[in-house]
Amino acid sequence: MFRAAASAVPFERGLVSAVREDARPISAGIAVFEAGHPAPNDASVAAGRRSLDLARESQIRGGLLVLLSGGASAMLALPRPGLTLGDKMLTAKNLMGAGAAIHELNCVRKHLSQIKGGQLAAAAGPVWTLALSDVHGPEPDDPATIASGPTVPDPSTFADAIEVIRGRQVQVPVRVEDYLMRGARGEVDETIKPGDPRIADSRYTVVGNRLTALTGAAAAATERGYHTVTIPEATAGEARDAAADFIARASRLAETCPPPLCVMATGETTVTVSGDGLGGRNQEFALSAIALIRQFGETAVLGSAGTDGIDGPTTAAGGIVDTTSLARAARAGTDWEAALARNDSHRFFETLGDLIMWGPTGTNVGDLHVLLAG
Repeated sequence: MFRAAASAVPFERGLVSAVREDARPISAGIAVFEAGHPAPNDASVAAGRRSLDLARESQIRGGLLVLLSGGASAMLALPRPGLTLGDKMLTAKNLMGAGAAIHELNCVRKHLSQIKGGQLAAAAGPVWTLALSDVHGPEPDDPATIASGPTVPDPSTFADAIEVIRGRQVQVPVRVEDYLMRGARGEVDETIKPGDPRIADSRYTVVGNRLTALTGAAAAATERGYHTVTIPEATAGEARDAAADFIARASRLAETCPPPLCVMATGETTVTVSGDGLGGRNQEFALSAIALIRQFGETAVLGSAGTDGIDGPTTAAGGIVDTTSLARAARAGTDWEAALARNDSHRFFETLGDLIMWGPTGTNVGDLHVLLAG
C-alpha cells in the first residue's frame, strides 16, 4: 500500500472509503497534513519536512501515493536553504497583489522550495499522484502548476521566475532576489526537469477539476426546475472584467432561453489590489455585477464563491448580489463604487449580510459563478 504524503481530509476519507469497499487492506496507514491556506504557516513547513521524510522512506516501503489538491502550494512550504518562510510569504503576497496568474506565481514558488517542482518525487520511490485540479489556464489541469507540481517535472527555470517578478514589477526580499540570481547563474540546483531518471516511475492522474464542479452544480439546478446553461470556457483575468463578461453572456442567453434561467461558469480570476480594503476575487466578482444585474428584471441573483470555502484573506467563500442590493446598500449608507475602488468587497457584503460563509471545504477546484433569473 502506498502512503499519502499530502491530503485534504475529505479526499483522504474518500480514498479510505473506496479502499474499504474494495476489501483491500490499508496496511501502511495514511498521513494527513493540515496547514495554512492561502498563506503558509509553521504547520506548512512541518508538513513539508514530514512529506520529504515519507518520500525517502517510500524507497524501501514500495512507493508513495500522494493525494493532491489546489492549495498545497501553501500547505507544503519548505523554503530552500538560506530563505525563510517569511521571504516566501512576502514574495507570494506581492505577486498576488500585482495580479499574477497561478502559473506565474507557482513558477516563482517552485524555485524557492525544496519540495515543489518535482523534488518530492525525486526523493521517493515509485510515486502515484491523484490530483484535484484548480488550474484552468493557460494549460488546463497542468500537473506542473497544480500545487506547484511536487511530483512532476518542472519545465520552468530560475530565469523564468526572475522574468515573472520583473514583468509584474514587484518588490521581493533581498534574499529571494539574490537566490534567484544565483540559480540563474547555475550556482544552485534547478528544479527537476523532464527526463530526470529519478522520477521515471512517477504516475499522475487528475481525478477532478472545475468541470466536475460545474457538472454537479448544473445537475442540482436542473433538478430544482431551472433551465440551466453552462459556459464551458474558464473565467479568467481581472475579477471585475470577468464579471462584466459573464453578465453580458448571461444577458444574451436570457433572450433565447425560457425562465427560470440558471447560468453557470467556473474558473479563477485575479485581483490587482490598488486599495486598502479587505476582500477576495469572488467577492469582487459579485460586487462588480451589482449594477449590471438589474437588466434581468426584478427577480435575479448572482453568487460567486470559491470551492475551497476561502476567498482571499477572508473567512468567506464569496458574495451574493440581487436586484435589491443597491437599494439595501443605500439604506445602509454604504457606497458600492467606493468599496470596489478600495478592493473592500468583504466589508460591503458583511454590512448587507450577503457573504457566503461555507467554511473551509478541504479541497479546491476553482470558483463557481451562478446567475439565477426569472
